[in-house]
Amino acid sequence: MCGRYSITTPGDVLAEAFGLDDVPELAPRHNAAPTQALPVVRAEGGRRRLELLRFGWNPGGGPLLINARSETAADLPAFRAAFRARRCLVPADGFFEWRALPGVKKRQPYFLHEKAGGPLALAGLWEQTASGGAFVILTTAPSATVARIHDRMPALLPPARIETWLDPRTPTEVLAGLLRPAPDDALVAHPVSLLVNDVRNDGPEVSRPLF
Repeated sequence: MCGRYSITTPGDVLAEAFGLDDVPELAPRHNAAPTQALPVVRAEGGRRRLELLRFGWNPGGGPLLINARSETAADLPAFRAAFRARRCLVPADGFFEWRALPGVKKRQPYFLHEKAGGPLALAGLWEQTASGGAFVILTTAPSATVARIHDRMPALLPPARIETWLDPRTPTEVLAGLLRPAPDDALVAHPVSLLVNDVRNDGPEVSRPLF
């Protein structure tokens, strides 16, 4: 599951990284969480633009869905139409995962980010809902780095795969091949404090190394 992440990268850096025509003005979100309005990149009419959409949707009035498994999203009714026609990127500085430790009641949170520090492109799907646009993040099998913490991770799109992912003409069978685990050396992880567990904590301290 990927339910928390950070997006504090300045708008001009996002515009250059993701080929946006306009430079967005965004408030930093150190502890981005479900139900919040968060930035995603969509392609329309041959142009890419960044918009704020709600993290998670409730198909048919059911429970809130925030993630979709990349292995089954193309076939499940909740995600099938979006997988074929409404794909997006979810920009992130990094994401949080929690590790269960023997004898410890509360799981230990970790922050995972690119070794070089650049923005990540998480693969996402978006949908038009009664209250506006919403998105989910696609997950895949973990890299070796993530596997020590959690059994799933967001599907990360390197720059060479972004155009194919956003292109509405890309066949479904090609799309599935884009959603592979990140290389083992692509990410670094460090433990962080339990402050991240509370969505009201939205400052840089939530992703600061614990030691």
